[in-house]
Amino acid sequence: MQYTDNFKVISKIDAWCYRVPIAKRVETSFGAMTSRPAVFVRLEDSDGAFGWGEIFANWPAAGAEHRVRLLMEDVSDLVLGRVFAQPSDLFERLISQTHIRALQCGEWGSFAHVISGLDIAFNDLLARRAGVPLAQFLNLDAVMSVPTYASGIHIRDADRIIDESRALGFDAFKVKVGFDLDTDIEGVKRICATLGDSERLFTDANQAWSAAEAIRFLEALKDHPVGWLEEPLPADAPIADWQRVATGSNIPLAGGENIVGDADFANAIGGGIFDVIQPDVAKWGGVSKCREVGLKATVKGRLYCPHFLGGGIGLAASAAVLASIKGAGLLEVDSNENPLRGAFDLWKQGEDRSQFHLSDQPGMGITKLPEAITEFESLSATVMVPGAFTYATRS
Repeated sequence: MQYTDNFKVISKIDAWCYRVPIAKRVETSFGAMTSRPAVFVRLEDSDGAFGWGEIFANWPAAGAEHRVRLLMEDVSDLVLGRVFAQPSDLFERLISQTHIRALQCGEWGSFAHVISGLDIAFNDLLARRAGVPLAQFLNLDAVMSVPTYASGIHIRDADRIIDESRALGFDAFKVKVGFDLDTDIEGVKRICATLGDSERLFTDANQAWSAAEAIRFLEALKDHPVGWLEEPLPADAPIADWQRVATGSNIPLAGGENIVGDADFANAIGGGIFDVIQPDVAKWGGVSKCREVGLKATVKGRLYCPHFLGGGIGLAASAAVLASIKGAGLLEVDSNENPLRGAFDLWKQGEDRSQFHLSDQPGMGITKLPEAITEFESLSATVMVPGAFTYATRS
């Protein structure tokens, strides 16, 4: 990892919460999103250098607004006026310093989401100060494009959406199952029969099943070209259930978006259950820890495929981490409508989307929020040294 030792005091934090209504709900086995939210954060140091991050905000329904307030009123005092001596110091120090705060209210996830977004912004700031793209800041030999797959495809609509994704250049697809087991199985079989020679199909149950149901799904599809089954069980299901599902399956298991902490990721990588490891930069770890997880997974022969289903900043950060690892993993690209991703123009008009090409500009190449985004309803907040914060709303 490349970095400058000329660290400066963090002097300003800006955050924006956006929520955009959508015409078609994004459905999963555990619930549906009726809008697309995002929380973007900007850090600035005492020299005016800045970096952008994104905080997980998909759940609960009012989570985005809550995370802006959590950042400003419960975490910002631990960031402003501080110097962090290594790129990973911000994440590690804040996780330690907010332990009792999170324990007091039981909101482990929300604190981790906020700290992860700050870590992304801090690493983007450091890469910008160094004058290099974020991927090359993490690894000078980083590749500058990564393969992708189209994600978030409801099994009910898969035939149509896969055809639309093909037209954009995608050659790998992930369908959401976990709704009705028999219908799911028949739907996946039908899709497998339509795949081209170079195309791949993955499945995601979003923690919907019992061990018996997952085994039934895997057994029914054992002779079909399914690349992986993601989160067939709840992430906190007994290890014995996970072992039952993994034993004898010739379809790899994937997981990680709901795994938290070094110890649990170490178990996931070394436990012989998961072949595909999928941390989310905006949920836990940010750039620093997700890269660490990805490197450890790759060394152990696991596939590192970052999970992401949010806005444009988090997607760019996910791509940078994946590019820095130089493994065989793919970047998840949500196929559902999301203006908070699309407005960033991460692909040029007509560009083949089977590859994500990283910006060659410093950091992630994002200098400001796109004008199209700033027109949406928002809650914004600014806090500066010595710590007085202000809120503003736009509707």
